[in-house]
Amino acid sequence: MKRTLLVLSTIIGSMSFAQDCSDLFISEYVEGWSNNKALEIYNPTSSPIDLSQYYIARFSNGSNTATAANAVQLVGTVNPGDVHVAVLDKRDPQGTGQEAPVWDSLQARADAFYCPVYNTSNAFYFNGNDAIVLGKGSYTSPQSGILVDIFGKIGEDPGVGWTTEFPYVSAGDTVTKDYSLIRKSTIRKGVTNPVISFFNPLLEYDSIPATVLLPAPPPNTGDWTYGNWFSLGEHTCDCFTAGVEEVAKENVSVFPNPTNGKFYIKGTGSYSTVTVVNSLGQEVERIENNTKTVLSIDLNGSKGVYFVKLIGDNQESITKRVIIK
Repeated sequence: MKRTLLVLSTIIGSMSFAQDCSDLFISEYVEGWSNNKALEIYNPTSSPIDLSQYYIARFSNGSNTATAANAVQLVGTVNPGDVHVAVLDKRDPQGTGQEAPVWDSLQARADAFYCPVYNTSNAFYFNGNDAIVLGKGSYTSPQSGILVDIFGKIGEDPGVGWTTEFPYVSAGDTVTKDYSLIRKSTIRKGVTNPVISFFNPLLEYDSIPATVLLPAPPPNTGDWTYGNWFSLGEHTCDCFTAGVEEVAKENVSVFPNPTNGKFYIKGTGSYSTVTVVNSLGQEVERIENNTKTVLSIDLNGSKGVYFVKLIGDNQESITKRVIIK
């Protein structure tokens, strides 16, 4: 296999100026413990997209270049408003060390598995300090591809991972290692500028821990570690804002957002049932027979990402996301 260099100057020459809702972008990044690695790719357009036209490339530890061995072609088709969940292909339950299996709960979310052998392709062996590129073209000649989206900053090694301090100064809270990052619903296109001055992971993404501790089910005792993959498999994006249902969504608002725990939901009068679930899908609040146009909910400062679902008498529904910090 011929290995072709993907040079930063070449990327600049082939970068595109994406229009809103016109092409794929990364909607979720999962960097979990061990081999629990995944990317969710979202189609914001009105047409199905053939994923075989696209590739993922990894720029390891601040490298300005990537070879064909650092890239992999995507497979399948993603429908309008739908996502493709790509997961590292480690499924041998007997695997140990670098061959440790991806957790069953993450495998269940996958639409396709990639890069089973590191020496053939290491695109999905990213850690919190690797930049990731979604490109259009062939992975065997990535230098001729078109930039579609970038996660991280090409050419910068942030150490363990990028943090909440900008520009990166080896301080703040690391949010690209052992975390899942979910693209904000207001983002309508990918990042195509490879020479940004710094990468602020929370500018376009919301973060949740990749794993959580929960009480073990009976008859076990103590806590178990669970994968926090609840949000994988669907994405909310402002690209789909047409029609009566979408107008109704715009008339419902959650504020303040982010919040320290207490928030209000405005425009709920026509929705009889209101539920709040956490990022694991567990229901934490339910209001039945609602008639109020403004609801107040207090989750007592429990940090994380929550989803507010409103259901009307005719079973029409709206889902809003709220961040508690």
